[in-house]
Amino acid sequence: MENLKNIAPIEDFNWDAYESGDAVTNVSKEELEKAYDSTLNKVNDREVVDGTVIAMNKREVVVNIGYKSDGIIPLSEFRYNPDLKVGDTVEVYIENQEDKKGQLILSHKKARATRSWDRVNAALENEEIIKGYIKCRTKGGMIVDVFGIEAFLPGSQIDVKPIRDYDVFVGKTMEFKVVKINQEFKNVVVSHKALIEAELEQQKKEIIGKLEKGQVLEGTVKNITSYGVFIDLGGVDGLIHITDLSWGRVSDPREVVSLDQKLNVVILDFDDEKKRIALGLKQLTPHPWDSLDPNLKVGDHVKGKVVVMADYGAFIEIAPGVEGLIHVSEMSWSQHLRSAQDFMKVGDEIEAVILTLDREERKMSLGIKQLKADPWETIEEKYPVGSKHTAKVRNFTNFGVFVEIEEGVDGLIHISDLSWTKKIKHPSEFTQIGADIEVQVLEIDKENRRLSLGHKQLEENPWDVFETVFTVGSIHEGTIIEMLDKGAVVALPYGVEGFATPKHLVKEDGSQAQLDEKLEFKVIEFNKDAKRIILSHSRIFEDAAKAEEKAEKKTTKKSSKKEEAPMIQNQAASTTLGDIDALAALKEQLEGKK
Repeated sequence: MENLKNIAPIEDFNWDAYESGDAVTNVSKEELEKAYDSTLNKVNDREVVDGTVIAMNKREVVVNIGYKSDGIIPLSEFRYNPDLKVGDTVEVYIENQEDKKGQLILSHKKARATRSWDRVNAALENEEIIKGYIKCRTKGGMIVDVFGIEAFLPGSQIDVKPIRDYDVFVGKTMEFKVVKINQEFKNVVVSHKALIEAELEQQKKEIIGKLEKGQVLEGTVKNITSYGVFIDLGGVDGLIHITDLSWGRVSDPREVVSLDQKLNVVILDFDDEKKRIALGLKQLTPHPWDSLDPNLKVGDHVKGKVVVMADYGAFIEIAPGVEGLIHVSEMSWSQHLRSAQDFMKVGDEIEAVILTLDREERKMSLGIKQLKADPWETIEEKYPVGSKHTAKVRNFTNFGVFVEIEEGVDGLIHISDLSWTKKIKHPSEFTQIGADIEVQVLEIDKENRRLSLGHKQLEENPWDVFETVFTVGSIHEGTIIEMLDKGAVVALPYGVEGFATPKHLVKEDGSQAQLDEKLEFKVIEFNKDAKRIILSHSRIFEDAAKAEEKAEKKTTKKSSKKEEAPMIQNQAASTTLGDIDALAALKEQLEGKK
């Protein structure tokens, strides 16, 4: 209070100014502003300075640079650094000391970009580990924000294992090493893989040094191919070939394993440098043959699934890893050469009979024809000689037709047993493959499993009748249907064919008979066994001429012996009448037979 008493009042104090809010001291406003400014940092536009984060929210970061006002920066400029917190020092670029609202305008992104190129080069030179924000995907890799620069991260440099989904990395902040800079085009390449390779290389050496055949390790499925599966053993890769995945047959490794699956594997082999490691999965389980039913024996019936087909047979899986072969010859009693695909296909469930079983060699042969009785065991009972059946034409040869009466029962119809009347040069003239044909069993060859069959035997032999019709000397009308070097084939009544040599084709006027010409022919030879009829057209008028000449001679002879004529005439007459009676009796006898 005493001090207050000693203070002298200001004589020129302006009470009106005080009341209005103006300065109340004799110190000038300019001096006060100067004193205030001296407490603040001096900053310039377009300058990079350090600031301190004093506040943060979900959208903005408040930074104090020691100026009269604080700057506000979007949080998105710090997305490369998710660990940003209050109190951290950050670099900022002063865009404007005051905007229209008197607000300090700062940019962290521009501050980083201003110093970025120097920092990137320093990071490459010093092999420094830096942080970057993965902005987006691009062809072959990712775009990473490093110090404000857009750097390229190749897909092969993201991780030591192949990356299948790049999108999961977008928006992440990760550590990188600068591996390449193109100074001319300002291109920067970074790698995350390089950070972990050194560590993995050390792990790899340790793992490889301890590898032994037969050793069981845990691994992760890294890649699946058509021929096998690559397993990551912790920095070292090994291959499980498709044949070593399962004791059973595997068409696609994905049937057994899946990507990123962890599983135990056994080391089967590796090269001297241990760069190629062969692994096995099926070897960790007992071989299926070892657990096969010990009571299983030859002759037993088994069921299984067709897993592989070949022309020579089919492989049947009767248990996982246990297969038997059905050879095509064991699929049918038939002896025809056929493909196994005619009997079954992959995936079919079938029953078969065990024919051979070798447990040591792990081999088994099966058969399905044994499920049916062998038709040749009772061939004489089912197809006795003389029995008639319907068969199917299977094949032709020059000498006959091979037919099948039922599966496994084959027979041959000789070309001579196809028709009684037609002269067949090749069986294709008579029938066709696949057609049905009626047959009669002529002979049984059980040892060679073949029947001798006939087709013409189903009808009576017409040559027994032809023998009475086409007698030697008889004359019949015929048509020339084929001209050959040695003569002509002539079609006769009843579907019979005869043959005439060229000299017997000369007509009465001396000309030669032509194809399709209809003439009368005399039978000069008939052979029932050989089914041969020899004809002659010329012989008709030649014999007539001879008969006429003979008649003239007789007339001349009669006139010279007139006295003896009455007696001879009577003898001739009696002989002729006698012949006529004999012929009449023969005719009645033939008609009676008919």
